[in-house]
Amino acid sequence: MRLDRSITLNLVQPLRRLLAAPKRSVGSSNAPSLLTPTTLQHSTSPVPILMYHSISDAPEPGVPAYYQTSTSLAVFRQHMEFLAQNGYKAVSLKTLVADLCAPFSPPTTPPLRHSTTPFPRLAAITFDDGFRNFYTEAFSVLQQHGFTATMFLSTAFIGDTPRRFCPVGSQSKIKNQKSKIFLDCLKWTEVLELHRAGIEFGSHSVNHPRLVELDWPAVRSEICESKSEIEQRLGEGVTTFCYPYAFPQADRQFAGRFAQLLRETGYRCCATTELGRVRPGDDPFRLKRLPANSLDDPALFAAKLDGAYDWLGSIQSLSKKLRRLGRPLKARPQVPAPDVGALAIPNRRL
Repeated sequence: MRLDRSITLNLVQPLRRLLAAPKRSVGSSNAPSLLTPTTLQHSTSPVPILMYHSISDAPEPGVPAYYQTSTSLAVFRQHMEFLAQNGYKAVSLKTLVADLCAPFSPPTTPPLRHSTTPFPRLAAITFDDGFRNFYTEAFSVLQQHGFTATMFLSTAFIGDTPRRFCPVGSQSKIKNQKSKIFLDCLKWTEVLELHRAGIEFGSHSVNHPRLVELDWPAVRSEICESKSEIEQRLGEGVTTFCYPYAFPQADRQFAGRFAQLLRETGYRCCATTELGRVRPGDDPFRLKRLPANSLDDPALFAAKLDGAYDWLGSIQSLSKKLRRLGRPLKARPQVPAPDVGALAIPNRRL
């Protein structure tokens, strides 16, 4: 039995429905809806950021359901159809952060008073690591529904010729190396093609290390080199970052200094593994997400989007705090002062 699913569907979701006051959905009225160019900024509803990795039927033996990172094409198609059928609009992470996480400001243009389009629900669809099956499998499904997505690249595994990456973070419990799955990654020509088709690309570091275990010069190198290479390849700025592996939210000193370093090097946000949905005014450098994989059946997927899975974020946070209390504190080097040269470090490859 999958405990997180059972609690979500049998306890949290019914309780939420019981406690919620009856509300009419924004799109249920027959009256024309009022839409403005700053729709995102005026929405008060939490927005889900979905976290995908590999779109594949590959098995993940020995990996608990929550930690699996493969989503079969059939399930991914089912997820996207659910979003489309329930009135969701997919937005890029850059767009979401610019509007939802920005301080509220009055609209500068009048509302469009003659639109009959219902107020859209919003979702951001993200992919970590840069696996090639996004290009071969997921992209066509996104196109069918007019959805965009944000892909985070670990640039050491993206080349002019095919390279392979093993998602060791999700398979760290597997001792037998032969059981680990090595996946093909995107080539730069494919990245450019996807970029021209509207897919947003962000940084996922260079080598996908556990950043919290590195000294600060090495952390700076990882986030600057990856940013620089993606910008050179695509010809535009990169402002979104995704933290590799579990985000060390219990280490407040590291989290604060890391956010400072991201700001200094030109990033506007950081997607993490913290569980939950994003609310207006949330810290853009601590973006919560909802993990998705092949085991997310329609009922669980719908519950995640609706907020019934957010409870697990509190459990996750408490668990990390308790684990940190049991470890000796380690001194970390100070973040070095920013300098212009650090933003253009030569690319490092495998």
